[in-house]
Amino acid sequence: MSTFWSLWITILTVTNLVLLLWILFANRKRAVVGEENTEAKTTGHEYDGIEEYDNPLPRWWFFMFLLTFVFGAAYLIIYPGLGAYKGIEWKDTGAWTSVGELRGDQAEAEKIYAETYGVYSKMPIEDLARNSDALKMGFRLFVNNCAVCHGSDGGGNPGFPNLTDKDWLYGGTPEKILETITHGRKAAMPAWGALLGEQGIADTAEYVLSLSGADHDAAKAAVGKKHFDTNCVACHGVDGKGNQLVGAPNLTDDIWLYGGEPATIRQTLRHGRNGVMPAQKDLLKEDRIHLLAAYVYSLSLDDNN
Repeated sequence: MSTFWSLWITILTVTNLVLLLWILFANRKRAVVGEENTEAKTTGHEYDGIEEYDNPLPRWWFFMFLLTFVFGAAYLIIYPGLGAYKGIEWKDTGAWTSVGELRGDQAEAEKIYAETYGVYSKMPIEDLARNSDALKMGFRLFVNNCAVCHGSDGGGNPGFPNLTDKDWLYGGTPEKILETITHGRKAAMPAWGALLGEQGIADTAEYVLSLSGADHDAAKAAVGKKHFDTNCVACHGVDGKGNQLVGAPNLTDDIWLYGGEPATIRQTLRHGRNGVMPAQKDLLKEDRIHLLAAYVYSLSLDDNN
């Protein structure tokens, strides 16, 4: 703040306070109608024959106003507000600032959280997955951060994996789950429509259906296998069982991320898929992610199904 504006704010504030204080005391000096002063001064306001006396404030009210001035003066001395004045410098925290108060509140909150989350941060995920108190905290984290996509029960939605079964795109070990939550995932299913054409898409879709034992056109599936062997085995494998290193799903079971209907499979082949699992490392602290991973891991355990 420049010197001019600093002086402007200071002079304006102090002048207003002095004027207000003068008005308060000036009104205090007016005479009160009583035994020795029988002349009644009125404000000129009249209603239904009743006139309003021009008397000073009651004593208790007057002193309450004085207290507001004392409070205002103390506030201006302690806290910044008068131009470039930074307030009283405290020994431990220095001058008060809104940012400093925020940092202090955050530090206090972190201290409290360390006493709760910190208890579990060093425990193995396998142990936390069977700890009822840890799972309660993990559930709250899941509901606040994951349920919008995976559902409050972890059962998934179209395009968002079911976390309660044994089918994992990138692996269901505690380490892999922790890695997925921390760093996120990006789907890499390319679009084949331009390369295969509509007939090639239809044939390949029939072959994909055959891999899972679904009803299919055998003749088209035979042609589609050639497309699959040329373009798809690099990710899904020769047998179609997928590859967790790249998140390629197993096509031989009856679990479909986007749906297993022929039209949906053709849509996937034609346009590809670009699903995104957001990285939580920028949203949650490490100890929260640790608890969250334990909760997700617990959803697919046999004793929870």
